[in-house]
Amino acid sequence: MPANLADAPPGEIGDPGPDIADLELDRIPTWSCYQEVRRTTEALCAPLEIEDYVIQSMPDASPAKWHLAHTSWFFETFVLASVQPGFEPVDSEYSYLFNSYYNAVGERIARDRRGVLSRPTVAEVFRYRAAVDKRMKEFLDRAGNTAFERVRSTLILGLHHEQQHQELILTDIKHALASNPRRPAYRERRTETVTHSGPGAPGWIPFAGSLRSIGHESPSFAFDNEGPRHQQYVAAFALADRLVTNREYLIFMDDGGYERPEFWLSDGWYARSRNGWTAPLYWESTAGGRQVFTLEGMRGLDLDEPVCHVSYYEADAFARWAGARLPTEAEWETSAMAPGVALEGNFLESGRFHPAHPMGARETSPRTSPMQLYGDVWEWTQSPYTPYRGFRPAAGALGEYNGKFMCNQLVLRGGSCCTPRSHIRPTYRNFFPPEARWQFSGIRLARDV
Repeated sequence: MPANLADAPPGEIGDPGPDIADLELDRIPTWSCYQEVRRTTEALCAPLEIEDYVIQSMPDASPAKWHLAHTSWFFETFVLASVQPGFEPVDSEYSYLFNSYYNAVGERIARDRRGVLSRPTVAEVFRYRAAVDKRMKEFLDRAGNTAFERVRSTLILGLHHEQQHQELILTDIKHALASNPRRPAYRERRTETVTHSGPGAPGWIPFAGSLRSIGHESPSFAFDNEGPRHQQYVAAFALADRLVTNREYLIFMDDGGYERPEFWLSDGWYARSRNGWTAPLYWESTAGGRQVFTLEGMRGLDLDEPVCHVSYYEADAFARWAGARLPTEAEWETSAMAPGVALEGNFLESGRFHPAHPMGARETSPRTSPMQLYGDVWEWTQSPYTPYRGFRPAAGALGEYNGKFMCNQLVLRGGSCCTPRSHIRPTYRNFFPPEARWQFSGIRLARDV
């Protein structure tokens, strides 16, 4: 079985080796990146007990075993089968069992039925991964330039696709373990020395109104929904210099935030009532105070950590209560492109798998760039997930990757504590339905100027 990721020292967890975001796409670094990404996925599963691999705790989540198989099916189907005449899959049934949503490829098991797949076994799925890896290595060793050129962009897409599933493995198993009355931990708690004096009062960073260039335009990899780059006028706005904390969200709750409809969108109020929401997901009230479930089990709620696992509806209600609003995705990207903003933060590689405190207390002078813009929590925006002007999905089955989901979803930006560092960019557009809470989603405020 794979090595235990939780035993690796900080800074070495999930080390991606060559940065796949800037990969030149020749076959040697491609194979090195392929091995590292695949190893990280398996290492994330190492703390699991065999019974954990099959659990599907809700329709939106998938069993860890399914993630392991589906990412292998992607390489087998879209890389190997496309360049090898007469290709024979490892198992002809796997396309039905492990296809996610590619209608052009064929029928598939319903998403909410993935948890009934006790067979193939976990051991068989790991053998499947090994077989696909072996075939990928043989292909890269023997393929001519023409064959390699045909699939290199798809291969890189597959690596980023697997990184998305690395984050999903953690979010899905967290939901599964939290659904267990015993609240078992994914792994033993790591010893941390935390010294901080609180984030201080929030400040606001102003941005002048201007015609901005929004979207990806670079030789490096990006998903198709990040482009085309286009001009968009962004009116003057101010962005909060830090994320909303548990302490601030608790004040909203104590002020009747979940009972006051004036703060809620109509659909949000119905969702709150239908689901019985009274706090963020994984918060619990006990005789000893408020607790929160983490991948290391239950712990006391740290009031200075960023609030996490809130829906768009909750984020929007909090923003209205606070006399502010959520940023648009163009405002968020404008902030991310500002001078002095580095793409750094608490990502999967830190091994923390939980939002962290901001670095230090507020300075006496106003900040000129936002803290924790990347990592820790995905930041809800008020922007609907729709295509940029000029967007065209790719031809064939891979055109189903992003474009067909551009309806009834909201955009999130910035990555989380379970997002691989090499996977994120200033232009990256994540998207979820407004009711979703099981992802590491949080809040940053904005306001008009």
